[in-house]
Amino acid sequence: MTTLSHASVWAAIDAIASKNELSPSGLARKAGLDPTTFNRSKRTANDGRERWPSTESIAKVLTAINADVDEFMALMTGADTAYETIRPKRTIPLLGFAQAGKGGFFDDSGFPEGQGWDEIEFPGDGGEAVYALEVTGDSMMPLFRDGDRIIVSPNAQIRRGDRVVVKTLDGQVLAKTLARQTAKTIELESLNPDHKNITFEQKDIDWMVRILWASQ
Repeated sequence: MTTLSHASVWAAIDAIASKNELSPSGLARKAGLDPTTFNRSKRTANDGRERWPSTESIAKVLTAINADVDEFMALMTGADTAYETIRPKRTIPLLGFAQAGKGGFFDDSGFPEGQGWDEIEFPGDGGEAVYALEVTGDSMMPLFRDGDRIIVSPNAQIRRGDRVVVKTLDGQVLAKTLARQTAKTIELESLNPDHKNITFEQKDIDWMVRILWASQ
């Protein structure tokens, strides 16, 4: 018997996304919905109450992927027990560089806070605090191109030569290589020879996080 429960409905949505090689955010976008519609942060209210997807959003998803209600119900069968294996292991915040430059999105360590971002899938059990930024511009070419997504960690130790993302107090967000760091200054080097090195006073830096890898 098909069980209609909060877990089974969300599991079916995750399964549909996975079958179509999409993240929950990608599925929402394909259906013409707000990209955050199916984010995990939207599935439970701050007070612990369960939030359910609307029938309208489910209908739009089924239309977008050319599926029917029977297929959706089939994916719900046994979903209560299979939910842990159906759903993606982890989703992490995704922000664009312009979005990252605005105030109010980050805590003091440089990690996003709130719920105003998109999400992407990321392997792992959630033990490490990471998030994704979408590259804009050509200052990190040829390694990172416009549109590439880079995974960064606010908690990772940073050494000279590491690739980093730096946000200044005036809102600049830069993906560079840490060339030199002193008690007073930070020098950043571009991998693109058309861009000169930049030096900032430490007092002008909001936060600096290390780039772990890129999804290209």
